[in-house]
Amino acid sequence: MPYHGEHLSVLLNETLDVLSLRPGELVLDGTVGGGGHAVAMLERIAPDGRLIGLDRDAGALEVAASRLAGSPGRSVLRQENFADFQRVLDELDVAAVDAVLLDLGVSSFQFGPSGRGFSFQHDEPLDMRMDVRGGPTAADLVNDLDERELADLFYTYGEERNSRRIARRLVEARRGGRIETTGRLAELIVSAQGQRYRGRWQRIHPATKCFMALRIAVNEEIESLQRFCDAVVERLNPGGRVAIISFHSLEDRIVKTTFRRLAAEGAIELLTRKPIVPGEQEEAANPRSRSAKLRAARRLGGSRLHHST
Repeated sequence: MPYHGEHLSVLLNETLDVLSLRPGELVLDGTVGGGGHAVAMLERIAPDGRLIGLDRDAGALEVAASRLAGSPGRSVLRQENFADFQRVLDELDVAAVDAVLLDLGVSSFQFGPSGRGFSFQHDEPLDMRMDVRGGPTAADLVNDLDERELADLFYTYGEERNSRRIARRLVEARRGGRIETTGRLAELIVSAQGQRYRGRWQRIHPATKCFMALRIAVNEEIESLQRFCDAVVERLNPGGRVAIISFHSLEDRIVKTTFRRLAAEGAIELLTRKPIVPGEQEEAANPRSRSAKLRAARRLGGSRLHHST
């Protein structure tokens, strides 16, 4: 399904500032999405700087390609998981890059009527895969995991306090048939939450945390982030910068812990002692930005590596 509407790039100016991009540099955008950050970064590295953009979502890449068409020949887009960035760089004969960005937020395009069930606001098939070419769907997890596995998933990835109650309700319900749609899943979660949640619905829908947990699990987002963080510095040129925008406490913890370890080893310099967060004006304009945290680092030492595309 084609994507429509506008996607707002989170912490755009702050990201550009911390990356300190210069003309002629080579940049990797591991989550190019709708291309908002990518367009701005290409402007900073003009006239001859180039960008490699990755995304698992083919629809998002189509949007990005359209937005980047104004800078012909200066970008390469690939449908890939950012965790596999090293293989992509090898295929492009790129030893290292000058700057890297990850924006781990789900695109506004996907929260809309994507046909893949990222949001309970639209009754759609319970899929949630960023890359629909393979792998289990959210429906597979909801219907195939046992009660304890479901409860652990909701608690670990969604920090859902009522995970056991919800898992029990889902297991009971699926005895009458598979849970296949977002509407049905949300309905069951609401019924499991009961009276205790009704006073908080204006602030957060009772299905929000479980839907987030399923999306994270389906797309192996935590594992992918750890793989990326462990490898990214060795593919940065000395002085190269990496910036990561996270939206979940587990994600931020991985970035913080890995960056601090690498800094203690002398591999990087932390550019953000504390995470940069959106200001009141951005939060008002884009409520989804309120949980965003930006951390950045610079590679230290060594000689500059060759890169080409």
